[in-house]
Amino acid sequence: MADQYMFLIVEPDWDSDAYQGDSDRIGAEFPEFEVFERRVEELGAKIVGGNALQSRKHGGTVRPGRDGRELEDAVWTDGASLESDEVITGFYLVEAESDEVAKQLAVGVPTGGHIEWRKVFDFGGGQEG
Repeated sequence: MADQYMFLIVEPDWDSDAYQGDSDRIGAEFPEFEVFERRVEELGAKIVGGNALQSRKHGGTVRPGRDGRELEDAVWTDGASLESDEVITGFYLVEAESDEVAKQLAVGVPTGGHIEWRKVFDFGGGQEG
């Protein structure tokens, strides 16, 4: 049975609003995503999930309060972490037979920054797919 790997795309933020509802433009301007999808198939792996994330202005961060996870104890910040000019702009969830295949795939994930990849922890409860 194949393991699952998460590939996080970490790069400078992008203007997701400029592409909203325009999948033809995205396909035309980012052909490297199709190249990656073909590479996944060539290596016998399978994309089981993934998506682009909206720009950092459409989210935020929260630090739970000291006294628990109550809403009033939380500390909120608009946008992604301000400690970096790079954010997670998207992700792929891929089934692959080995760490070696996952490493080969990680190199091919399109990015203007870097990829963080991790094997997904198996809780042993089985996954639907």
